[in-house]
Amino acid sequence: MSQSLRLAFAGTPDFAVPHLQACRLPGVEIAAVYTQPDRPSGRGRKLAASPVKEAALAQQLCVEQPETLRDADAQRRLRALELDLLVVVAYGLILPRKVLALPRLGCWNVHASLLPRWRGAAPIQRALLAGDAQTGVCLMQMEAGLDTGPVLLRRETPISSDDTGGTLHDRLAALGADVLQDGLQRLLRGVFLPPQPQPDEGVTYAHKLDKAEARLDWQQPADALARKVRAFNPWPVAEATLAGERLRIWSARALPNTSGAPGALVGATREGIDIACAQGTLRILEVQRDGGRRVPVADYLNARPALGTTLS
Repeated sequence: MSQSLRLAFAGTPDFAVPHLQACRLPGVEIAAVYTQPDRPSGRGRKLAASPVKEAALAQQLCVEQPETLRDADAQRRLRALELDLLVVVAYGLILPRKVLALPRLGCWNVHASLLPRWRGAAPIQRALLAGDAQTGVCLMQMEAGLDTGPVLLRRETPISSDDTGGTLHDRLAALGADVLQDGLQRLLRGVFLPPQPQPDEGVTYAHKLDKAEARLDWQQPADALARKVRAFNPWPVAEATLAGERLRIWSARALPNTSGAPGALVGATREGIDIACAQGTLRILEVQRDGGRRVPVADYLNARPALGTTLS
């Protein structure tokens, strides 16, 4: 027997937008869309709407933008919606216990990792940095802890050797939207998903990315640096200094051979710029100068034919 659902959606960045679209199902009423307040953006620092707000307004959905959900008035407005379910995807605000308890069926969250691995803010990039062979998405029943709730559905996907933070982000966003829609469709048919508690073993935390992490340290192995370049593409983008010039490193790959002290320039051809690491060599393939655009190394070398001998 089919049912109807009255829900609200809470999300902010691009990752959440496909999930909002996934909620547009027959029998589902989206009573409101919650997203973070408009923030200054760009060189002019003008207030800009979040991607979720833009998508919600385009669909003529009601948008709520409280600074916090700890506020009594924000909780009153949410309670007045008389929700069956609150769907949360990369919202960016903490949901207090009182909010978690408001919807009849509680709150669902889509998280971009195979829980309990990589709980927290940056699971996509942390999986790449760690060299994980696979990742995925989990549809989770939310509770007060950080990504600790029982898992309702999960999907896996392999991490390929050329995946970047950007490609994995997009794939997991699509996969998460499919999982969410699957869960909602089951709920509409009256099928309640059995919650599977997360195991105590294998818990790791995906701490928020810091721009300071983007600096390449040649005392590390080349394969670790190659993973960092991939993980930090498209943000915050790995960087190094080449012959006194700071460069953003968009693409690189690890070579097994080691020759020279860490940081030594061991080759600069149209194939790439080779830098010795603690183990192996990092071949830099695509760079960006300050104020310039990202270009293949061959184009960069045309502009700088004479290079120094070390990177620092």
